[in-house]
Amino acid sequence: MIAVDDLIALIHNYNPGCNQDLVRRAWAYGEAMHEGQFRHSGEPYFTHPVAVAAILTEMRLDDATLVTALLHDTIEDTKSTYSEVERLFGTEIVELVDGVTKLTNLQLSSSEAKQAENFRKLLIAMSRDLRVILVKLADRLHNMRTIRSMRPEKQAQKARETMDIYAPLAGRMGMQWMREELEDLSFRVLNPEARNSILRRFITLQREAGDVVHRISNDIRSELDRAAVEADVYGRAKKPYSIWRKMQEKDLAFSRLSDIYGFRIITGDVAECYKVLGIMHQRWRAVPGRFKDYISQPKSNGYRSIHTTVSGRDGKRVEIQIRTREMHEVAEAGVAAHWAYRDGARSENPFAVDPARWVATLTEGLQNEEDHGAFLEHVKLEMYSDQVFCFSPKGDVIQLPRGATPLDFAYAIHTRIGDKCVSAKVDGLRVPLWTRLRNGQSVVIITAEGQRPQASWIDLVVTGRAKSAIRRSLRDEDRERFVRLGTELLRAAFAAIGREMSAKAIATAARMLGIGSENELRAQVGAAEISARKVVGALYPEGVPVEPEVDATRPVMGLAADQSFRRAACCQPLPGERIVGITYRGKGVVAHSMDCEALAEFDEQPDRWIELRWQDGTHPPVYEVMLELTISNDAGVLGRACSLIGEHKANISDLRFLDRKPDFFLLRVMVQLRGVSHLHQVMTALEAETAVAQIARVRDPSQRP
Repeated sequence: MIAVDDLIALIHNYNPGCNQDLVRRAWAYGEAMHEGQFRHSGEPYFTHPVAVAAILTEMRLDDATLVTALLHDTIEDTKSTYSEVERLFGTEIVELVDGVTKLTNLQLSSSEAKQAENFRKLLIAMSRDLRVILVKLADRLHNMRTIRSMRPEKQAQKARETMDIYAPLAGRMGMQWMREELEDLSFRVLNPEARNSILRRFITLQREAGDVVHRISNDIRSELDRAAVEADVYGRAKKPYSIWRKMQEKDLAFSRLSDIYGFRIITGDVAECYKVLGIMHQRWRAVPGRFKDYISQPKSNGYRSIHTTVSGRDGKRVEIQIRTREMHEVAEAGVAAHWAYRDGARSENPFAVDPARWVATLTEGLQNEEDHGAFLEHVKLEMYSDQVFCFSPKGDVIQLPRGATPLDFAYAIHTRIGDKCVSAKVDGLRVPLWTRLRNGQSVVIITAEGQRPQASWIDLVVTGRAKSAIRRSLRDEDRERFVRLGTELLRAAFAAIGREMSAKAIATAARMLGIGSENELRAQVGAAEISARKVVGALYPEGVPVEPEVDATRPVMGLAADQSFRRAACCQPLPGERIVGITYRGKGVVAHSMDCEALAEFDEQPDRWIELRWQDGTHPPVYEVMLELTISNDAGVLGRACSLIGEHKANISDLRFLDRKPDFFLLRVMVQLRGVSHLHQVMTALEAETAVAQIARVRDPSQRP
């Protein structure tokens, strides 16, 4: 652990006017509060807050942020209190500490509903003061650097959470260096074999070809010197995770990857950036489709740079980024540039975009979003998306994710424009609504009164904002139909127990079930989100007969006392399906579904058939069924699918991968269920998951008894 004087020296390097007394008091207080606490590695716990503060000094942050780092675990993990920290260090710091504490308590990898709610809290905390997320990101970075001392299962959980949430968030905040390090640290935990393989290949490549980075850097410097351009040149091999991701996306072996090296040229001004671009393209052949000008069209997080890829020495593809020194500072610091100090004064960087603008865009229209899946989809789309830039008729630039359509453009202008959109003109030509927009196109949206969003539009848009607005409109349109259907279902359920449905009874049931209103309850019943039986049971539990629990050892009727029973593996029949028993010598009775192909071979043996039916009542979830899923090869998809199965009270007893491709996985999952209605619930939930492309029940005729 570095000493307090060393920490102050780090701060003093960029902010000579720092409040040394404040830092020393925070150090002493934090050290006293954490006295006797230790990390998993055995080190004193206070080494962690100090390390977090040291990371933030690399970003040249202000005193309040550094003090927050020293105190960020005191309210949560020690006897310290909010009021005491406020009394000792002031309102600004205690609010920052409290914000970090609340972020720490968020379980961002929990069930979908809980995760959505915690994402909301995360965004709210960010919108109040972005320094909270800077401290949290530094906290996560140090925890990932020291993760080896944790239990393996805890390492995997933290690494997945980092890969899914914190790494893309760091990138979205413009802190690309932190994103790359978080991704690579997570990659080391989640797939150490792949990472080590890439590192070994790098070593082999360097041994065979020498120091490629040094040679190419010298080539670039020679060209710049010849043109009398003063610029700094930096080169590096890309991170293992970045390389592995590209290998997976393009389904290429390491030996076939060409652009595994990246170079940055830092110039004095914008004019020199374009001059350097010309020099590079004159000396080496540019790779088509690999040029991006983020200087004339900056990213929404303030990032500006020119990206190009050329065929360099020995035909190797080389990625080159060209930017000014000011742009480089923004690219390295991201949103931290807003609080960075230089020579004791706050940096005023003309290229730093207000990051609160992105947070406001991210949260716009979501405050009343009740669909947890839609909310998470919106947030993650916005965090991961690349950008295209299109122009409105007035010349305004509209930023959209890559792959966006005119519908996305319409909803980006205003929800009302999107809802009424009937067609669009792109560069003066009328195009279908599913057309993918490209950079620099001019878009005119054509609207009509009476037009309403169509269900098919969900598949045409890519922005979270558009998907959320379309779903909300469709939900409102369906609501009246669901209310009518729910009313009839409730009337029948009340009549079945000899009761009369009344508005007061429905209002009381809604209150007891925690549903906002009487109409909402009717709508949920009509949409099959809650059963009419459950509503009646909430009011008259004695009137609704309780189904008996069925004994798993005798689940069917029709067997003699001495006959044993088992389900056929070929068709895996479930309670609720029609079944027939076939006697096997020495094996007892085997139950098949009535539509099982195996029954054909017993057509001439009627003496072996036994009439069976499932016992009435609630069966335990012990009946295995094989499901075949095709899912997107994306981070967290398999976890979400497994969580959905668990949320529906079903257990996974086996899971096997049949095929792995760069864009999808094909797998078979053995699930334990209560019956056919339980199977329908699980399959419906999985079909609704965006990343699940296909799902089917598998019956294997080769598994005949």
